[in-house]
Amino acid sequence: MKNFNWSVLLFICMLVVCTVARTASSVEITRNLAPSASGALEKATFAGGCFWCMEHPFDELPGVVSVTAGYSGGHTGNPTYEEVSAGRTGHAESVQVVYDPSKISYEKLLSVYWHNIDPTAPDRQFCDSGSQYRSAIFYHTEAQRRSALKSKESLENSKRFREPIVTGITRAGEFYPAEEYHQHYYKKNPLRYKYYRTGCGRDHRLKELWGAEAGH
Repeated sequence: MKNFNWSVLLFICMLVVCTVARTASSVEITRNLAPSASGALEKATFAGGCFWCMEHPFDELPGVVSVTAGYSGGHTGNPTYEEVSAGRTGHAESVQVVYDPSKISYEKLLSVYWHNIDPTAPDRQFCDSGSQYRSAIFYHTEAQRRSALKSKESLENSKRFREPIVTGITRAGEFYPAEEYHQHYYKKNPLRYKYYRTGCGRDHRLKELWGAEAGH
């Protein structure tokens, strides 16, 4: 033993201690991420005219993880903005909301959705015309379908509008994210966004429809 290199033993001990510490840290990180990795998050998809204007209302809600602008309800794969805006693909400009149902309910998302659209306008929203700007709720589950139908029926029974509510409720199909420059446009180009939104008369019409509830 007198020729044993004690420095080597010390190095090995330190290596073992560091490995154990890293393993413990990894376990702790995994545990902390468990709620997000458990598959508890859900998706909601809505079409309400220009998707630039539909991101902002959902972005600010506690419990919403992400909002993506894109295209839903069409009959072609991987559509481009030019194709959708020309009305050639059957898609509607939409937003897909990823949310934590333990922090915000689907019913709350529906309420925010209704108060940010004109549900009486067929194949258009505000200054944008065509089926690509139609209003629609794309449900992902049977529970979402029932909630959407119930919320629409409640709105119809309220007799709030003279015109019929024409917002569609259909099963969600493939959702295609829009080009990157469209994502959170209101943040990237605030002045152009405000000019468009004001010029389109969106806020004015929402105020006419919903009063103080507009946008909420």
